[in-house]
Amino acid sequence: MSEGDSCNINAKSSCCSSSPTPEENKDYKAHWDTAYTNSPNEKLGWFETDLSPTLQLIEKSGVSKSAKIINIGAGSTMLIDELIKQGFDNLIATDISPVSLSSLENRIGEGEVEMIVDDLTKPTTLKNIDTVDLWVDRAVLHFFTEEKDQKTYFELLKSKIKSGGFALIAEYNLDGATKCAGLDVYRYNTQMIADELGSEFKLIENFNFTYTMPHGDLRPYVYTLFQKN
Repeated sequence: MSEGDSCNINAKSSCCSSSPTPEENKDYKAHWDTAYTNSPNEKLGWFETDLSPTLQLIEKSGVSKSAKIINIGAGSTMLIDELIKQGFDNLIATDISPVSLSSLENRIGEGEVEMIVDDLTKPTTLKNIDTVDLWVDRAVLHFFTEEKDQKTYFELLKSKIKSGGFALIAEYNLDGATKCAGLDVYRYNTQMIADELGSEFKLIENFNFTYTMPHGDLRPYVYTLFQKN
């Protein structure tokens, strides 16, 4: 396998703990449930202890502590813990994996955050939520390699961000790995994200950031913050 193909958490090219499966046969809910079931959070390839890039952009947005913030593909992220610690009190965590959200809720406490299990490529509950002030996506969009899924994602995003609200999108950049968690990824630069968002959104800030995985491998990301006009 080439770098980034493995999902063995003990292999340096790994992003998770489950074994690769042909994507056309993939049950994505089962895939992510297995990843969260088989490995402790701190061993998962996307686990972050350095939240500074995301927190920097949230601070840049200037949203209030009462702002409605949705964490897309939240999994069991530590970002939610940090936002609660900072006083944000109107948070939504969504993921396709109920196992991951259960892990998050067990850690932070029941009722602290609204939890939504949904599939971003076939959204149901998410279509009916109120608009949000800030949409946060670290390492979700890049898993959508098919144009139809990308279109569904951006249509949902555009419909669910308030006028004047923000989209924080951080994905593998063009120098990043071509696979993660046994799945192909679609890599981005700032202009590619801007093109998908269209003229309704203006770029506020962007930068590249290299994430160090729990087992030491480096993964280059592009971080972007856009505001809806």
